[in-house]
Parts: sequence; structure tokens; C-alpha cells
Amino acid sequence: MKNNHKLGIILAVIGIATSLIIFYLLAGQYNLIIDAKVVDGRNDEATSVRITYAVLGWIGIAAGALWAAVLYGFSKKEKWAWFWGAVGATIQLLVGFFPMIPAMDSQLPTPTVIVFALAAVLWFGMLVIGGVDKKIIALTFVAGLAYVLTFIDGVAPIAKYTTSHDDPFWNGMYVMSQQISWWGAAAWAVFIFAVLKKKSWTIPLGIFAGTLSMLAGYPLGLHNALVEVHRFSMFLPAPLLGTALVIYLLLPGTQRMLQKWNQSGTS
Repeated sequence: MKNNHKLGIILAVIGIATSLIIFYLLAGQYNLIIDAKVVDGRNDEATSVRITYAVLGWIGIAAGALWAAVLYGFSKKEKWAWFWGAVGATIQLLVGFFPMIPAMDSQLPTPTVIVFALAAVLWFGMLVIGGVDKKIIALTFVAGLAYVLTFIDGVAPIAKYTTSHDDPFWNGMYVMSQQISWWGAAAWAVFIFAVLKKKSWTIPLGIFAGTLSMLAGYPLGLHNALVEVHRFSMFLPAPLLGTALVIYLLLPGTQRMLQKWNQSGTS
């Protein structure tokens, strides 16, 4: 399957189609989800949907243009095509996954599961075509989970900011932490790409990404768990996974594995 350019062409066409599906589904769900939140009296969550759906729509639709370039690359048997296909699929995984959460919360259909499923096939397909080692696929998959969870940690503060004006300190904390989570998500995405491209700076980048997840997630998660909901907080999976990944990256065995991967031919 490695360097299978015909399969790459098929997957690139699917990638373009997935972007068109994103365009249709997010446009169709945008006001539907907002109206459902307003009817439920959750204007705070309606605000987070207004912002987050727009951001996801922009990057998800733009991924279709990237897939068009990937299609050209595979048609010309270019070595770079599989990597940029992996970039497009990584974007589409997030775009397909997150909208399911507010939809399920409002007991509405979750049609973007189609996008998530297609993006998963595309992502694994690109890595197979690129001849990526199974251990590297496993590492980047777990980093992908951190990428999605850290992004989610940046969504809830948008809603919480609108309902916390009577608590100036935590109102400020939500402002300060929101973009830190989204920067952390972006750092995890770049970490995945750096691993695939066999860059020597992947470990410090992973430490940076994991620390961003921890800095944003632990204060919010512990406050939410101990003060607000009195149970395990959904803010905590991102910093916990970030902590685990940072520890894993510091292990000598992990560093040897990455060094071996980096030296295994061209990326």
C-alpha cells in the first residue's frame, strides 16, 4: 500500500467531497443548534456555538482546497502528497467530531459523524500510503486525541465567560485560558505533522503542547470538579492526557524510537 498513488487519488477525491459535506452540514446545523440552545435557556452555549461552528467551518471547508492540491500531487506521483493529505484529514477529524457534542446535548441528530468517519479513513489511509511505522501511527493517534480534547477545553470557557460576570476572578480566568487551549490544540496538530516529517524538534514541541494543555486545563478542571459539579470534570481529560504524553516523550525508549524513525530514510 505504500506509495499507492492510485489509492491516494481516490482518497483525495473523497477528501474534497468531505469538505463539501462539511460546508452543507455546518451551514444547515448552525442556526438549528443555536436556536435549540436559546429555547433551552442556554444563551451561553448558543454563544459558544456561534463562534466555534464558524471557526470549524472556515478551516474545514478550506481543507477541501488543500485536498485539491493533494489530488494534483498524487496524480503527478509527488512524494509530498500523502503528508499534506494527512494535514487535511487531521483538520477534518476535529471538524467532524466536535459538532456532535452540542447536537447530542440538545438531543438533535449528529450528521457530522459522517465527516468524522470519512476523515478517520482518510487519515489512516494517508499514513499507510506514506509508509509510516505502526508505533509512530499509535503515537500520532494519541496525540490526535490530545489535539481534539484540548480544543474542546477551549470551547467551554466561551460559554462560561458569559455566565460568570458575578465572579470577576474566574471570569478573567476563562478569558485567559480560552486561547491557551486552542493554541495547545494547534501545537498538538503541528506536533503530529512534525513527527510525520521526521523533525528533530518534535520532542520539545510535544512538551510545549502538553504544557499548554496542562496550563489551561488543570485550573479549570479542578475548579469545575471541586466547586461547580462535584464530580469528575470534562475539562480534565485534556491536561491528564497532555501530562501522560509529556512523560512518555521524556522516556529514553520513546526518544530512541523517534530517533530511529527520523533516521529511516526521507519523509
